[in-house]
Amino acid sequence: MELNPFSYEFHDNPYPVYAWLREHAPLYYNPQLDFYALSRFHDVWTALQDWRTYSSREGVTLERIDTTLFEVTPMMIFMDPPKHDRLRRLVSAAFTPRRIAALEPFVRQLARDLVQRLAHAGGGDFVTDFAAPLPREVIFNLLGVPAEDRVQLREWMDRALERDPDTPAIPSRAIEASMHLVRYWFQLIEALRQRPNDGLIAALLEAELETEEGGRTRLTDGEIAGFCALLGAAGNETVTRLLGNAAVLFHRHPEAWHFLCEHPEQISQAIEEVLRYWPPSQYQARTVTKSVEWYGQVVPAGARILLLNGAATRDPRAFPEPDRFDIHRQISLHLSFGYGVHFCLGASLARLESRVALEEFAQAFPRYVVDESRCVRAHMSNVHGFDHVPFSAV
Repeated sequence: MELNPFSYEFHDNPYPVYAWLREHAPLYYNPQLDFYALSRFHDVWTALQDWRTYSSREGVTLERIDTTLFEVTPMMIFMDPPKHDRLRRLVSAAFTPRRIAALEPFVRQLARDLVQRLAHAGGGDFVTDFAAPLPREVIFNLLGVPAEDRVQLREWMDRALERDPDTPAIPSRAIEASMHLVRYWFQLIEALRQRPNDGLIAALLEAELETEEGGRTRLTDGEIAGFCALLGAAGNETVTRLLGNAAVLFHRHPEAWHFLCEHPEQISQAIEEVLRYWPPSQYQARTVTKSVEWYGQVVPAGARILLLNGAATRDPRAFPEPDRFDIHRQISLHLSFGYGVHFCLGASLARLESRVALEEFAQAFPRYVVDESRCVRAHMSNVHGFDHVPFSAV
């Protein structure tokens, strides 16, 4: 059996491949695409903690990324400690739990407005009408993007994520859109520097830390632009795919949805099961810095290796009856937001947005059906989710 993260068939249902890998090839090698993969929970968990051996410097997806493109806008996902730690600590000084929690009234009103439009229409496309605009507008608000810039910014963000089938190469149109986004973030940073405000970018401009030498360090404009680009991409994708996956899963499990409509306080726990069962991010790619041995095989220094959290979350060694969707499951750790130094900085924001979105959707649509024949999968090598989920009220 072959693991090909660029296969559309794999995007539709990766789980039979994952089951085969865990049992028959816990260390897998693909000679055509020249990568290794780990699929068992303990193995993925172990490797995610070992940044010295499994480096992020060469990119975190299998797509061929020229990381020199990010020299102007350094991103922490392409760094290892100590550079990573400095940048993360500075960003965390501005991207605080208090700032994220304060977003809830805005997120709730936005979710309510979007849901009311769907309710008036009797349904719609759960992704394009709800799951995609919600996190996008939250991030625009958080970063202080002017209303008149948002249509163009949305176009660039969508184009930057476009991929062609069956190839690890990133299309030129996506690279061009990414460059437009980078230029925009620099312009926005400079504009916000000129006028006092209490937004996230202003806080990032003011964030500083004491160095080991006793001096002070601040974020450069390039580092702030890199974080804006990362938040705009990863922040959008994660929540959009998580919510779309939830809509399809609760359509397939109406008894679970009915329970949550009656017990909305359980939605947070249910979200953790959605994350475990269908994680939006399926793997983290790393570059091996020294030869390592797994299951009697040597992975040479310089090799690319995929840490398959999408497979790990279905490992029966870690989760009883892992292929059963159970919103009452007690989950202590699922790896869907990563682990170790690269644990997702926006996990708390993603959880807040998803919880509020489902709370509002439950009030308006206690019963709904998805037309799965018209659902359209997202096609990116490390993403499991939908571009379109048509649904209607019952």
